[in-house]
Amino acid sequence: MFPRALALSLCFAVSLFAKDGDGGASAPKSRDKPNIVFILCDDLGVNDLSCYGRKDQQTPNLDRLAGEGMRFTCAYCASPICSASRAAIMTGKAPGRVHITNFLPGRADAPSQKFIQPEIEGQLPLEENTIAKALHGAGYVSACIGKWHLGGKGFLPTNQGFDYAFAGHANTKPSATEGGKGEYELTAEAERWLEKNKDHPFFLYLAHNSPHVPLAAKPELIEKHKDAWNPIYAAMIESLDDCVGRIMKKVDELGLTEKTIFIFTSDNGGLHVYELPNTPSTYNAPFRAGKGYLEEGGLREPLIVRWPGKIKAGATNETPVVLYDFMPTLMTAAGLDVAHTVGPLDGVNILPLLTGGTIPPRTLYWHFPNYTNQGSKPAGAIRDGEWKLIQDDETGNLELYNIAADPGEKNDLAKSQSARVSELQGKLAAWRKSIGAQMGTANPNFDSAFHKRLYEDVDTTRLEPGPSAAALREKLTPWREGMDDAVKGHKPIVTPATGDIRLFAKDATVHGTTARYEPLPYKNTIGFWTKPEDWVSWDFEVPKAGKYEVEVQQGCGSSGGSEVAVEVAGQTLKFTVDATGNFQSFIQRVIGVVDLGEGKQTIAVKPQNKVGAAVMDLRRVVLRPAVTAPQ
Repeated sequence: MFPRALALSLCFAVSLFAKDGDGGASAPKSRDKPNIVFILCDDLGVNDLSCYGRKDQQTPNLDRLAGEGMRFTCAYCASPICSASRAAIMTGKAPGRVHITNFLPGRADAPSQKFIQPEIEGQLPLEENTIAKALHGAGYVSACIGKWHLGGKGFLPTNQGFDYAFAGHANTKPSATEGGKGEYELTAEAERWLEKNKDHPFFLYLAHNSPHVPLAAKPELIEKHKDAWNPIYAAMIESLDDCVGRIMKKVDELGLTEKTIFIFTSDNGGLHVYELPNTPSTYNAPFRAGKGYLEEGGLREPLIVRWPGKIKAGATNETPVVLYDFMPTLMTAAGLDVAHTVGPLDGVNILPLLTGGTIPPRTLYWHFPNYTNQGSKPAGAIRDGEWKLIQDDETGNLELYNIAADPGEKNDLAKSQSARVSELQGKLAAWRKSIGAQMGTANPNFDSAFHKRLYEDVDTTRLEPGPSAAALREKLTPWREGMDDAVKGHKPIVTPATGDIRLFAKDATVHGTTARYEPLPYKNTIGFWTKPEDWVSWDFEVPKAGKYEVEVQQGCGSSGGSEVAVEVAGQTLKFTVDATGNFQSFIQRVIGVVDLGEGKQTIAVKPQNKVGAAVMDLRRVVLRPAVTAPQ
């Protein structure tokens, strides 16, 4: 029997510097690494900037940034909703793999919805790697200033690798010195932090709350933009642009422009429906739909990247990219070996694109098993070359579009391209399985009439913007009232931050001769499981008696197929190992529910056979209180 492995951190590389309380570094660092400024907006639409063609919203500072760098015309988010998109940016992984597929805590289940949504993580698990954790290994100091939305106490940015965090205020009273979303407070804090850390490689993640609802802006700016499609929103965009300009100026003043990768983008598409007062916020035409939807208007983002001397000024790039590409991209720019720092990522390194080259063609996927406040339903999508398939998970309906010829998704070719539809549907299904994607289940309280009123009588993917936000809002008022009424008295189901029992590979007792804990940062797993008679166990405490669902995080090569038994408290759950393509490409799988008494327990994971080179790799087992869906 091997002794318990030493407790090594999953993702933290050892920090090479001492920090003060503000994230400042006490020792100078090598200046051969680029600084990183990553500005993320909240619900900014793909066409909300004048450099992307918007006529009623002028953005001179962002236009200048685009003129000094590269503007992407086909940048996608990993999910059309905030928390899921942010989790992907932070980890380089698809939201479905991390099991954060909706905003936190998510829209509640309701009779109007055909499916009960899967229970999602209520926070980004601490064992996940983040850009901030990874950059520590290259000597970076980091700050998260602004919106996090990936967990509360115990799961804050400073628990996820950031040296310093400042949330600010999401909503503020507009004044001579402040906008309606705390833009200037966050900007001032970012300026101060940059000044303090100018002599060290830094990663500044500045996540604005703008232009998310509730909408608010300086009165004089609203008046200035009175003729815009949405005057309040246009005023917010001006303030946002002003704040970006201030950060650009500060980087210039510090003499760091040539040494800084400057990124500007948004988490998901613009809000195109009526949700709160003064909305719809914007329109995404010519693209279809918006926030919460897998149509192009919900997925496409403005993306501008500046890196003088590396990126040609005034460049544009039409290559499809996804925001989770920034994890491997920034790690590579910082001199880190991605392959030997973290496990396989869903994102790819796009440095070749930034520097004038190309990247290999790839297929892009989206998994969205949730309902949203914007009126979207569970769906999946795939883009393969110029073709995009959207699958409605409620009905199984399939839509096919040639995005190159029809970016507005107006001409559905599914009926005339049946072979292509079948091929893409198969790829989407296989990908979902490969990442351990969660799916919804039938809602026993489904009200078909209520569903028809909200999801069939009004096609929120085909809304025309019309002359103004006010005019569209009037048309959508009955629909909005129904959407709000549907979830009154209901609560969303998420994995709680407390109450679960997390058992990690580093803490397991290994029984056998070949299976072992492999502590390398990109592994952190029970691996080399070449003998099926080897097994592992954990001793743990159950804080409260009750039913617990059991989740395993397993990886395997291309073979899969091994049978494994999980024994705890006299109960046995069995599962078949899924092939994931790589032993360090992990998926999370709920394998069943067990009854546990309070106090000390032991859980054992025992292979029943072996198929292929090894049984599997096992990173963790989670036992969490089973939650009953609301009635």
